[in-house]
Amino acid sequence: QVQLVESGGRSVQAGGSLRLSCAVSGRSFSRYAVAWFRQAPGKEREFVAGIIWGGTPTNYADSVKGRFTISRDDANNTVYLQMDSLKVEDTAVYFCATTVRAYTTNRYDYWGQGTQVTVSS
Repeated sequence: QVQLVESGGRSVQAGGSLRLSCAVSGRSFSRYAVAWFRQAPGKEREFVAGIIWGGTPTNYADSVKGRFTISRDDANNTVYLQMDSLKVEDTAVYFCATTVRAYTTNRYDYWGQGTQVTVSS
């Protein structure tokens, strides 16, 4: 059974940094894309960043380009989201997700439970 566990979320002031981690277990890791999504109160879930097998290329939402960096450590089955220059509007629950099938980014069907990021002014 594939499991994803996010960690690293907390409260931080605007302009600060956080690094989120997503640990994936239950299957081989390196052949699968992983992505971060977020959902703010009253809003729909939105894509934040994605990383494919092999690590490049990466993909980012326009709202986080230049501030967030996604990376993966295949040896430790973990994906990271480095978040710098945080803004109040980055406040959300952050989820990581991975695909059912290898070598595709079409469907993210395995999800973690989420980690809360709160950015205050």
